[in-house]
Amino acid sequence: MSSLAERHQYIIKKLQKEQYINVVDLCSELKVSSVTIRKDLKLLEDKNLLFKIHGGATLTNPYTIDRSVNEKEQLQSDEKISIGQAAATLVNENDSIIIASGTSVLAFAKCIPLNLPLTVITSALNVALELSHHPYTEVMQLGGMLRKSSSSVMGPYSEAILNEFFCSKLFLGVDGIDLEFGLTTTNIMEAHLNRQMISVSQKTIVLTDSTKFGKRGFGKICNIDEIDHIITDSGISEHTVNQLQSMGVTVTIVD
Repeated sequence: MSSLAERHQYIIKKLQKEQYINVVDLCSELKVSSVTIRKDLKLLEDKNLLFKIHGGATLTNPYTIDRSVNEKEQLQSDEKISIGQAAATLVNENDSIIIASGTSVLAFAKCIPLNLPLTVITSALNVALELSHHPYTEVMQLGGMLRKSSSSVMGPYSEAILNEFFCSKLFLGVDGIDLEFGLTTTNIMEAHLNRQMISVSQKTIVLTDSTKFGKRGFGKICNIDEIDHIITDSGISEHTVNQLQSMGVTVTIVD
């Protein structure tokens, strides 16, 4: 398959199926050099048919932008409710858990049974407020600099107090998940806090809708192999699921 048109058609079809393509794989499948594939990807990007990223290409813009929590709450709201319901089944009686910030973890907090004995540490003001109505839930609100766009706190004060605790589970929201680069958020200080949360938790469970895959935020949280479980919706591609599972990550897909 050597003609330009045939290669481009093959690349677009593969992208539509897998959401992400790798230069090395394309070289093998199309039997052309990496220089040729990179030129093909550049031509397709110039036509706004894909986005080039390190080592390959994707159909979706890989760069995230910071949105207010009110705006993000309206996006993929049904999926977030289903993700939250699935996450709530992982919480056991008398657990000590950390809930980070974000609309997916807020949806999860709303699904936690009202009468479940629980200890929760959170950086999110809206999560703390939601759980304040639970009679058997002890809530520890972290302090620090307020990040208004996410209705949460961050910074060295938040990170320092976490050193005093160790929790069974962390429920983490993210702005981007890239198979090569890892988990990211749009704010570097929040990324540092999330990293500290991971270090004091036995298990890290990521709650994210499928639109976050293939995207990168400004601040890196961690690599893929540093998390244990991802709960997402059925928009995730089969290729991405297989890659995550090969890295040792449990993937739960909700309808």
